[in-house]
Amino acid sequence: MSYIEALAGPFLRRLAPETAHHLALRVLEAGGVGPPGSDPDPILATEVAGVSFRSPLGLAAGFDKDARAVPALRQIGFGHIEIGTVTPRPQPGNPRPRMFRLRAQEALINRLGFPSEGLDAVAARLANRPRDLVVGANVGCNRATADPIVDISEGIIRLGSLVDYVCVNVSSPNTPGLRDLQTGSALDRLLERIRQARREVEDATSRPLPLFLKIAPDLTASQTEDLAERLIRQPVDGLAVSNTTVARPATLTGRYRGEVGGLSGRPLFEPSTRLLAALYRILPRSITLIGIGGVSGATDAWRKIEAGAGLVQLYTGFVYQGTGLIHQIHTGLAKLVRDSGYPSLAAVVGTGSDAIGEARPHA
Repeated sequence: MSYIEALAGPFLRRLAPETAHHLALRVLEAGGVGPPGSDPDPILATEVAGVSFRSPLGLAAGFDKDARAVPALRQIGFGHIEIGTVTPRPQPGNPRPRMFRLRAQEALINRLGFPSEGLDAVAARLANRPRDLVVGANVGCNRATADPIVDISEGIIRLGSLVDYVCVNVSSPNTPGLRDLQTGSALDRLLERIRQARREVEDATSRPLPLFLKIAPDLTASQTEDLAERLIRQPVDGLAVSNTTVARPATLTGRYRGEVGGLSGRPLFEPSTRLLAALYRILPRSITLIGIGGVSGATDAWRKIEAGAGLVQLYTGFVYQGTGLIHQIHTGLAKLVRDSGYPSLAAVVGTGSDAIGEARPHA
């Protein structure tokens, strides 16, 4: 943890969550970070979809929606950064308040609704991004859109040449109708169009553009099987598992536990990890899985990898624990690899998927 963070942390925690978030982003954008974090142990280096990552640990979409703080986030030590969700046209998102802390569970509930400065502003910033860091763009649709698939395709075409991969968000619970694109014929249409958009970028740039899809943790067993079958017919390079949940575990406490929106943080860890393992067991290995949800330490990241994740992302854990968490996870993962006897982190992927996928939910 940097000196600045140690001083500012208690102050930020007294502010409303979204106010604190925007203030932290401004500080990062202005270069208000400590000395660069140490580079991850080389044993953590991995390759996914033809892209080389210095570690599997990345910052999930939602923290830096408009690509304002990418240089500072690289300095903190992340192996990759996913900016967004970006919508084609600027929009304010849902009315405030729309973000709520559940401190006892290190959880958040948000109903932001894709606040975004739009493609023009984000593209201008990405044109000057650091080239020694893997950066992905998470793209979505405007709330008032005639066709969400057209919006998503526009995001791929506009940002695809500026990033190392694009992730399509069809799983936020805060944009009406968006989750309908995860299954059935709507998913077929989406996959056909985004694969076409990816080809347009690749033809223009003469380089591959990995394409990921981010799904919800609330899919039923039949919806999960349907998703897998359609991805086998029209594959993407990766599946991000998962976004926030609309479920509310009985163990939640705090005055905001009943707020509408997506729940993230520790309560999301078990259901998202079980879904991750289930998908690893039924999808071809050519589709990389990205484990997201409730990661707050090295053992959490390790379990995501055992469940089938080739990459791991976090957001809420970073909000609660700060920049020191990144070094802690990197150090812990490197030790776990060496202690396990595996030659690399990639060799660990999926080794626990059978046991994790069949685990019963916690009471």
